[in-house]
Amino acid sequence: MRLITHNMLKCHVKNCTDPDKQFPLRFKDVQLEQIDAERNDEFLVRMLPRIDWPALSKTTKELDITLPETVPGNPEDDEEFLQALHTAILETHIKQGSMLCDGCGHEYKITNGIPNMLLAEHEI
Repeated sequence: MRLITHNMLKCHVKNCTDPDKQFPLRFKDVQLEQIDAERNDEFLVRMLPRIDWPALSKTTKELDITLPETVPGNPEDDEEFLQALHTAILETHIKQGSMLCDGCGHEYKITNGIPNMLLAEHEI
């Protein structure tokens, strides 16, 4: 699972005690893998408005991944920023581990890079 995917996932347990803590899900015991991907600056710039930057920044800090605190004024002209963003959201893969909801504590397992977001019937 890439970090770009993680940035779009939140907890959907019906009895989640604090909806403000459903996102971002917190990683636990993850195994990371770097997989090279072709860089597409146009795609990166187009995705920026869709990315929750504070959540991505928090997640990259937890995973020890270098990413600027804020988006620069002209990201399309900032080579260093685009490379850091590309590496973080498209080349960093979570292979194993889990994601935890800070609102209700629900754990979503990640196996072979695939997050299991299915809920038990009593959680729907």
